[in-house]
This record gives sequence, C-alpha cells and structure tokens, in this order.
Amino acid sequence: MKETLRRMQKKRAAGDGGFTLVELLVVVVIIGVLVAIAVPMYLNYRKGAANKSAESDVRAAVSAIEQFYTENSNAYPASTDADATTKLEFGTTKSGSTFEGGTKQTATLSPGNKMQYKRMGTTNDSYRICAVNSDGAVFYVYDSAAGGSVRKASDTTKNMADCLATG
Repeated sequence: MKETLRRMQKKRAAGDGGFTLVELLVVVVIIGVLVAIAVPMYLNYRKGAANKSAESDVRAAVSAIEQFYTENSNAYPASTDADATTKLEFGTTKSGSTFEGGTKQTATLSPGNKMQYKRMGTTNDSYRICAVNSDGAVFYVYDSAAGGSVRKASDTTKNMADCLATG
C-alpha cells in the first residue's frame, strides 16, 4: 500500500502541474468576449440613468415654480438668463440678481445636468422648462400651457434655445 502511494506521488510530481498555453488562451478569449458584451450594456445603463436624472430634475423644478406661484400672488418667477448647473433658484436673492422678489424656491440639479426656465405667453401666464444631461443628446421639456407631464423634446432640438423656443 505504501509503495502504491509513493508511485502515485512520484507520478504527480513528475507530471505537468500547470496550465497549458492553449488553456490560458481560451480563458483569456472567454474573458474578452464577456467584457465586450458587458461594457456597452453598462454604458447604456449609465446613459439611461443620466437621462432619467435630467427628467427628474425638470419635475423638481416644476414643483418649485408652482410653489413659488402659489406663495407669490399667482405670479411666476422671472425667466433665468443662463443655464443652471447646480440649482435653479426663484425669488429674493442677493442684490444685483436677475431673480424677482417673493418667497425663495430652489430646485437642485443632479450632477452633469443643465436646466433653463422661461416665462411664456403674452401675459407671462405660462412657462417652459428644459433640461439636458452632459451628454447633450436628449432634452426634456415641460410646458405649463400644454400641461401633462415631462416629455422628451423633439428630435430637431439641438440646444437649450431650441428647446425653450419650440420644445
């Protein structure tokens, strides 16, 4: 019995204990194929999440504007002059600001998003909000005159000015 165990141990020690080059290459190819499948899917998920954050930011801004409207004698705040990148503020702020008086309201933006707000109509009785993520591919718009919910802007929308003009 001891002799048999010694022979088996000698065979193992003398035999190949590692992987062959072909086995290693097969493993590397399999890992490469899995990565080639996984990376584009991951990037699409990230892009989709970024677009949803821009859509969500528009909803938050709608709430802030409507609260401002309710608390300030049924008047919408003044339009913003430039793209907001961290927060959209309405109401009393420091002197020299472009914002009107009234109760201050803020809509905080997600990182990488830009947003602009514009009063619309001949009597400023409606407004439009547009937002886009840093990838710049999909604009989201809310038009209070049309009502409804936040939607994607038309395919012809290429910049914030287009979005605010036509939605």
